[in-house]
Parts: sequence; C-alpha cells; structure tokens
Amino acid sequence: MSGFLAVLVIVLIFIVIFQIAKASEYVSILKGEKKARQQSNRINGFLLIAFLVLGLIGVYYCNNLLKGKILGESASVQGEGVDTLIYVTLAITGVVFIGTQILLFWFAFKYQEKEGRKAFYFPHNNKLEVIWTVIPAIALTVLVAFGLKHWFQLTSDAPKDAAIVEITGKQFNWLIRYPGKDGQLGRRDFKKIDEAASNPLGMDWEDQLGKDDFMATEVHLVVGKPVKFIIGSRDVIHDVGLPQFRMKMDAVPGIPTTLWFTPKFTTKQMKEKTGNPDFTYEISCDQMCGSGHYSMRGVIVVETQEEYDAWVAKQPLQYSLAHPAAAPAEAPKADSTQKTVAANIR
Repeated sequence: MSGFLAVLVIVLIFIVIFQIAKASEYVSILKGEKKARQQSNRINGFLLIAFLVLGLIGVYYCNNLLKGKILGESASVQGEGVDTLIYVTLAITGVVFIGTQILLFWFAFKYQEKEGRKAFYFPHNNKLEVIWTVIPAIALTVLVAFGLKHWFQLTSDAPKDAAIVEITGKQFNWLIRYPGKDGQLGRRDFKKIDEAASNPLGMDWEDQLGKDDFMATEVHLVVGKPVKFIIGSRDVIHDVGLPQFRMKMDAVPGIPTTLWFTPKFTTKQMKEKTGNPDFTYEISCDQMCGSGHYSMRGVIVVETQEEYDAWVAKQPLQYSLAHPAAAPAEAPKADSTQKTVAANIR
C-alpha cells in the first residue's frame, strides 16, 4: 500500500509540474514571449545573487561549526608536513573556488538580457588562454612536487634504529607480527599457511630467525621512536589507513609495501589532548575488500619504552603456539637499540 501511495505522489508531482509549465507558456503568449523571458531573467538573476550570499554564509558557518571535529594535530612527526600540504592546497583551491563562484553568479546577474544590450562575440584570445593554462599548471606542479617529496620521505629507508612491525591484511582482520630480540622477521611461505596449526602467516619454522617472532592482536609502538611498517595481504587488496598519523599504504598480495613514521604522543596523552577517555589510535582498511570490510579495524597503542618492554615480555612466541609439545623457544625481549632488517617474504 505504501509503495502505491509513493508512486501516486510522484505522478501527482509530475502532473503539477506539467500544469505549471503549461500555465507559464500561456502567460508568455499573453504577455509576449520576449517580455516574459526578460522578467524571468531578472528574477533568476536576483535569485542567483541570493544563492551566492547564502551559500558563502553557509560555508563560513559550517566551517566554524565543524572545524573542531576534524582529526586535529598530527600524531606523527612526518604527518606535520602532510598537514601543511593539505592546508596550502585548501588555501589555493579555496581562493580560486570562491573567486570563480563570485564571478560566475555576478556575471549571470549583471549581464542578463536587457533592452538595447547585445552580446559581444569573443571567440578567441591567446593571452587569456595562456594565463589560465600556465598559472594553474605551475600551481599544480608545485603542489605535486611537494607531495612527491613527502611520499618519497615516507617510503624511503627507515632509520637504522627503527622498530619493525609487519601488518598483513586478510578478510576480515589484520595479522600483526613482531621480530624477536634479533630484530629480524623470519621467512614466510604462503604454502605453509595453516590456521589450525597456529600459523596464519605461513611462517617457515626451518628458518631460525622466525622462531623468536611473535604475533599480537594490536599494534604497540614506542613514543618518539621511528617505526617501519612492512605491509602485505593474504588474499585481496586491503589498505592500511592510519588517519591520526596521516599515513596510508596499500596492502597488496605478493608485493610487500613499506612506510615509516615517528609517533609524537602516547595514547594516554592523546586522551588528555582530545578530552576523550575512550580515544584510540586506529588502523582502518581504506579499500573495499568484501562483505566484512566494516570490521577491518585495528588498534594502535603508543606508549613509553618501559610500558612497551613490559608488554613484549608477556607475549608468547608464535613458534611455541604452533609447537606446544616442543621445548619453548626463548621468550621475546624488547631491545630499544635493535637494528631493523627487512623481512624475508616469499
């Protein structure tokens, strides 16, 4: 019944619009088509100016209302440059947008059809075309150059004292692995993946470097210490989104990607800065990856070195979980001075 009523309402709306159009046509015939058109242009001209003024007021109001609800200060050192680039881009495009919109609406009002006015035929002007082609090209080139500078910085080799965290996406959660005290991740082989045998990443237990690796359900980082993320996927394309740190990187099956950054604030400090006792750094999947995409949310905890060391000491080795009957391997020990070595992934 509700569907029938909805269709009926839509039909009635079309009938009303049709009747209004017919009435306008009859009025135009009675008044004279030219006079009716000029009157309509005047009305539309004033409405355009009103729309422009109300629109600019609305933009200003919404900016003041919502500016406190954006992400706020970057939580990573490298993210500061990304924020600066965003603000510069918004400033340039904002000035251009407002300027062009004012001109657009003002010209529609000022140069409406009037008695005695004839449109000027202006087919071509080389000078104008050079100006509106070269200036935007230069501005965009500068913005792209600064963007590439930050991109190359984030994807370059991490500092030698950087920690290593491996993040692997799968439908529909993140698998997080840490190296042990040797600072090196063990070798992996996708043919060895076995969830039932506590080997979701396909770790090769014949590789001695992997026997002190451990996995966790959340990422723990040390404040003020660089960290290198080695990112991959076990099935489809995912995307590691770190909004508070201003970082983002695709997780591609068979092609490890990397990025690195330095956290500025602990989770506790961010709770105080935001006034939100439930604040958490999060990992979001910024790539539609299937029906359970919404559940691809991970948690990052940024803490002091002492807190991190205490957390690491409680983590069981993945080798021990996969081989409970074997003699347990040496427990992981946090080492803030360990050198990072790229993971061997095949």
